[in-house]
Amino acid sequence: MLFVLVFTLALTGIAIVSARLALQGEAVARNQLDLQVARQAAEAALRDAEIDLLLPTGNPRTGAPCGRGDERPTQAQISKFETGCIRGQCVRSENQRLAVNYRTASATNQAVAEPWWPTEKGGSWGDDPDDKPSRGSNASCATFTGSVPLGTFTGTPAIRGVALQPEYLIEYVRRGGGGDNDFFRITARGFGYRAGTEVVMQSYFKVPPS
Repeated sequence: MLFVLVFTLALTGIAIVSARLALQGEAVARNQLDLQVARQAAEAALRDAEIDLLLPTGNPRTGAPCGRGDERPTQAQISKFETGCIRGQCVRSENQRLAVNYRTASATNQAVAEPWWPTEKGGSWGDDPDDKPSRGSNASCATFTGSVPLGTFTGTPAIRGVALQPEYLIEYVRRGGGGDNDFFRITARGFGYRAGTEVVMQSYFKVPPS
């Protein structure tokens, strides 16, 4: 009887450990899947921003709540890139760029912050979705500041299943003497099935001469 009891306890212990390992493995797999979804969403936003930069002037594209209008073609409308990142288009003066300091940057000290940094570090994402245009409303198309939700200007379909739609900021970067040497830095952030799963990606893009 004692032998049977010990054997039963041993089997129970093995079963508990096995179940715990299985649950841990499932949690790891789920987190990895969530991260991959967020990464792919961020990549989609990068591509969306490139399409945005290449848009022609004119009315909104099919399925897009907002249009770029006189902000395009991009190369002829660099003046539309402002320090306030209106409609997702940002620029920093040379003095501001030289003063960049992540240690002292904050939401109340944005003069030393890059627009793509976290909001608590003075970033210019504009995290309130109520201030952004959506597929059901274009009320804030002309006035919103900060990041551009996927498809706002391009009509790209929304990504299903994610906690938040990916978004992007476009920065105009002056290089050397300007003109043909200038390019754009795109920063995109994507979210997974949970809003807490976030991936940030950057790319550099040069608009071909028109």
